[in-house]
Amino acid sequence: MSALKLGTTAFICARTATKPKPKPKPLLWTPNRASPLHSRRYMPPLPKNQILGFTLRNKVACLGRAGLATDLGSPQPHVQPQPHPPEPEPEPEPSKLLTLPTILTLGRVAAVPLLVATFYMDGWRGTAATTTIFVAASLTDWLDGYLARKMKLKSSFGAFLDPVADKLMVAATLVLLCTRPLDVGVFGQAPWLLTIPAIAIIGREITMSAVREWAASQDSKLLEAVAVNNLGKWKTASQMTALTILLATRDWSHGGGAAIVVGSGVGLLYTSAGLAIWSLVVYMKKIWKVLLR
Repeated sequence: MSALKLGTTAFICARTATKPKPKPKPLLWTPNRASPLHSRRYMPPLPKNQILGFTLRNKVACLGRAGLATDLGSPQPHVQPQPHPPEPEPEPEPSKLLTLPTILTLGRVAAVPLLVATFYMDGWRGTAATTTIFVAASLTDWLDGYLARKMKLKSSFGAFLDPVADKLMVAATLVLLCTRPLDVGVFGQAPWLLTIPAIAIIGREITMSAVREWAASQDSKLLEAVAVNNLGKWKTASQMTALTILLATRDWSHGGGAAIVVGSGVGLLYTSAGLAIWSLVVYMKKIWKVLLR
């Protein structure tokens, strides 16, 4: 029995004996550099004058001060890179108000009162002066656009003034022609002969000016829909040709060959009115398609 008790006591003592604590591994101190392998950061209890941080990396402790980078125990301030100030953008050069194309456009506006003054002059001199002024003003309509593109002299003021000058000159000429009825062949003296295309042309120009103004304030796609197309160019060409013929032949005796020339001018004016209405319908269709998208 004594042997059994001794064995049991030895077994219990062996089971309850405390295991020896493993010796802690020495810590290796390395600079606190940023690395993608840093996964955890610990703040051990240290004096207030030493705020340190530990980072475990492959069982190696990395020590560093908060906001400072230690290089083997010598703290150095961490200088953050200063952002570079944005470079000032070059200021766009202000567009000149009076360029050569704009001066030509202003000359077309100034030609309107001259047309009115010479239209009611009696004799061939008044007819020649009116026709010459109108032809010169019509040529500046093409010349100012050509010079603006060729010499790169486009300006917002010129883009605004050019269509205004065109409409003023055309509307004034149509009104002047309507004040003197034509005697054309079988129609005789028909005061309505020029009134109908004049109303169609002037009404179309007023409508398109309002539509373009509205499109410019809405969307760029709408503005593209009302851009000048080839149909509008053909309308302008036939319109200027018709008005030139009618101004040059307003004092002719409308008989024989003269009636044919005057009739061709009237026919071109009606053709221009038809193209004006057609182009207006085309513009409205384009606008409607953009609005339905």
